This record gives sequence, structure tokens and C-alpha cells, in this order.
Amino acid sequence: MFNTDHLHPMIVHFPIALITVGFFAEVISLFFKNEKCLSKTGFYLMVLGSLGAIAAWSTGHLFTEEPTQGEILKVFVRHETGALITMILIIAGTIFRIWLMVKKKEETPLKWIAFGFYLLAFIAVTFTGFMGGTMVYDFMIGQ
Repeated sequence: MFNTDHLHPMIVHFPIALITVGFFAEVISLFFKNEKCLSKTGFYLMVLGSLGAIAAWSTGHLFTEEPTQGEILKVFVRHETGALITMILIIAGTIFRIWLMVKKKEETPLKWIAFGFYLLAFIAVTFTGFMGGTMVYDFMIGQ
């Protein structure tokens, strides 16, 4: 029988991977400016990472139980807060990047704002994943 408790752990790896690989594609594109493929790859991974972040946050919010006490509650709150911040940052960055594309301002200094969103989302998803791993491996949640 399918258990909805498994949805969140199944999905969380997608935004982690998509945001991380997309961010590094953007970083590499800074060194290889003539290679537009890298920046486009970063953009598409950003869009997919946004969708993955929404799915991961939603499944965590809807299908996982919140601990009620102890040290794990502190870790859980950090994980949940990090997930929300990640989702907001990657969505905001994606919307801003789409706006830049529509207005044909991708090659202006405004691109650094989009890059900043991506950087912050990468940091947030890394922190959130670390907190999730702490819950699984240090507190044996979900096992």
C-alpha cells in the first residue's frame, strides 16, 4: 500500500540537485561568457528547481508530522524555515529572471540580482538539506 509519508523524502532530492547544479552552471557561465548554453541551462534548472521546491515544501508541509518536543523540534523548525526561505528565494529569482528575459535586460547589471537570488537559494537549500539529514541520521526520524 502506498504511504504518503514517503512523498516528501522521495521529492526533496530534486530541488537540492536542480538548484545546486543550476547554480554551478551559472557560476561556470561567468568564466565562459561565449558559452550561452551554460546560462540557459542554469535558467532551465532554476525553473525546474522552483517547481521542485514547491513540491518539496508542499509534501513536507502536508504529509509529515511535526515533532512535539525535545532537541529535534529545534532542528525541525530550522528545516521548515529553511525550506520556506529556499522556496521564496528560488521563486523570486525565477520570476525576476523571466522578467529580465521578457524585457531583454539579461545582459545588464540587473543580472547580478538574479544571480544573488540563485546564490541565496543555493545556500538556503544546502542548509535545509543539512537540517533534513540531521533529523534523519541523528534523530532517526522517518526510519
